Amino acid sequence: MYNSVEEVKKRIDIIEFIGSFMTLKKAGRNFKGLCPFHQEKTPSFVVSPDRQIWHCFGSCNDGGDVIKFLMKWENITFFEALKELAEKAGVKLTNIAFEDKLWEKKERLLRINQLAAEYFNYVLFKTEIGKKGVQYLKERDISDKTAQKFQLGYAPQSWDSLFNFLKKKKFNDFELLEAGLAIRGEKGGLYDRFRGRLMFPIKDPRDNTIGFSGRNLDDEEKEVKYINTPETPIYHKRESLFGINIAKEEIKKSQNVFIVEGEFDVIAPFQNGFANFVAIKGSALTREHIMLLKRFTKRATLALDADSSGEEAIRRGIEEAEAYDIELDVVQFDFAKDPDEAVRKDSTKFKKTLQKHTPVYDFLLEMFSKKYPDEDAFSKKKIGEEMSPYIVRITNPIVYSHYIKKIAKLLDVTESSIESMIRKYKTKKKQQEFIKSSYKKAENGDREKNLQTYLLSLIFQSEFPYELSDKVFRILDADDFSYPSYGKLSEAFLKYHKDHTVEFNQKEFLKNLSSELRAVFDELFLYASYRGEEEENVEKLSYEIKKLSLKRQISELSKSEKEITKEQEKKLQEYTVRLKDVENLLLPV
Repeated sequence: MYNSVEEVKKRIDIIEFIGSFMTLKKAGRNFKGLCPFHQEKTPSFVVSPDRQIWHCFGSCNDGGDVIKFLMKWENITFFEALKELAEKAGVKLTNIAFEDKLWEKKERLLRINQLAAEYFNYVLFKTEIGKKGVQYLKERDISDKTAQKFQLGYAPQSWDSLFNFLKKKKFNDFELLEAGLAIRGEKGGLYDRFRGRLMFPIKDPRDNTIGFSGRNLDDEEKEVKYINTPETPIYHKRESLFGINIAKEEIKKSQNVFIVEGEFDVIAPFQNGFANFVAIKGSALTREHIMLLKRFTKRATLALDADSSGEEAIRRGIEEAEAYDIELDVVQFDFAKDPDEAVRKDSTKFKKTLQKHTPVYDFLLEMFSKKYPDEDAFSKKKIGEEMSPYIVRITNPIVYSHYIKKIAKLLDVTESSIESMIRKYKTKKKQQEFIKSSYKKAENGDREKNLQTYLLSLIFQSEFPYELSDKVFRILDADDFSYPSYGKLSEAFLKYHKDHTVEFNQKEFLKNLSSELRAVFDELFLYASYRGEEEENVEKLSYEIKKLSLKRQISELSKSEKEITKEQEKKLQEYTVRLKDVENLLLPV
């Protein structure tokens, strides 16, 4: 029977797909890389081309197929990821029968936001109330056509106009609160969050309205300038970029994106023909922003406000960009405070400035040189110390070498002195990380589980699993595995081996496993690639596991509160003798 979900997974090569988001390197039969879902320095993310699965053995401890990867990367539901991948693979989705409650809830929240956006837009352009907003846009040289392109709107200075509108559309109080459009008052009633404000709908790359930003038009009032949608099931500030729905095609085409701070810093350039601009909410460029942009380009240019917060955002964005192999540049306008003012003041000069963007490390070097302008040794030392945390993050050896030479030349010192300073910084950082990590439980704290996982992984990854398993199960029994799922998987494997003596067919073996055991198999299958491809003495590993198993069994028998039977006493003696034999076998020759 045709299964369109399986057909999608079959047509999309997982290595090629995941490799378009992150760097993967061959590790035996599998591929390995730094996990994109958490910060790490040692690769723990493993992908199998044979099984078309991935798993993170680091702090995520998560895994799955190509659909699960896209769900996690973009924080979308199963149905959304499936639809996108089906379109990419050219598969028509038929006979899809499943219940995606998350998608149903998300779809309802998206519908609320879309109706709210339409309501605000109608008020702005079709009512007397909205004239204040229209006048404000004219003062900022924003045309009606541009305002409609971004679906700008106006929230009436009313306590419950939007609330009443959405209630008539059959949405309940809880949904309005969850969408962030209503606030509960002290007396328990609900009222509109946005009142008397110019409204900017925030959309995702698929053009779904996920939230709003509302600007106060009376600067003399004590109200805060901007009010934003709070964190909701569909709006997360760290992941959202204003204008991405409109800019994405131009970003792909130009292979560059200009990242700005405010909505008008996107809208004004767009009106003047610069369509690859997006705005972060706040002044922090996050890992999630980089992950989103990586889908469209490998290059980003920060065009942030010319103030201290803009400079701080540039510094903080470097680590995220370097981790995801994004080339990061900086552009600054010396004739205006932000891109909105710059493009309205002189669009020709604005265009020329955009073409003169500076690589971020050059920008920092120039910034620190201005900060410590003196030619004395201590000023040079300060510049070197300020640059070290950034240079140390450069992963490409050519780029790294280029900046070592550049800093040395600028400071008129030897390259070896710069490298020595960076080595000292690395050492200091490692010591700090070691101290910090010593308070946490190490991943290899549970040695018994790690040994068992690794041994079974070696068998399942082997080109000749029967040959390896024969060596292992001459020493071990299925009940030597302390984790029940490992024992059951071993029993299933041994049974299959008995019934199919010639060859191990992985697909056929998996068909007979329960879904729970298949998930365990997938994780085990990738674990050996995570640990490394060095040759292992499987007999030694097996004896270590046997030793731990015997110790565990002896301990259980010894702890018995009741008087032990003759049979138990006999077992205890037997286990003790066997343990001594195993320990002798493990002694170095």
